[in-house]
Amino acid sequence: MINLQETLLDIAKAIVDTPEEVKVTQTEDEKSITLTLTVAPDDMGMVIGRHGKIAKAIRTVIKAASVNSGKKVIVDIEDQK
Repeated sequence: MINLQETLLDIAKAIVDTPEEVKVTQTEDEKSITLTLTVAPDDMGMVIGRHGKIAKAIRTVIKAASVNSGKKVIVDIEDQK
């Protein structure tokens, strides 16, 4: 099975200017998996993209990678505080 947390981490690190500040946390319950992507405040625009197109593409890739998990996958994007 594909490690969704590592997949999201690799995708995000390839997009941002400061890959060392990218973190992904995973919480799971019986019906869903929530992946929280945290990036530096300066990198938020790169991860979200114009009109949210990059964020939508990231969510689509993760959803496709999770098809065998049998659970709903939610990707939240946050900046570091």
